Amino acid sequence: MAEPVFLSRDEVAHLTGRKMKNAQIRALKNMGIAHFVNATGQAIVTKVAIEGRKHSAIPHSTRGWSPAVLKAK
Repeated sequence: MAEPVFLSRDEVAHLTGRKMKNAQIRALKNMGIAHFVNATGQAIVTKVAIEGRKHSAIPHSTRGWSPAVLKAK
């Protein structure tokens, strides 16, 4: 069975130290933890937001775009 992508409600409460939804959201904002708020007002936190892993499995290019005018001749 696949590992859950989101923290459970109990885990969010434990992480924030708060039981009320609005207080959890405020605590997550104060801690700088990325989160979503669902249609019922519940804070939704992905596991990668607190584990420090990259958000995407797709590798990002290490070479960014730059205009031709900046390239050395």
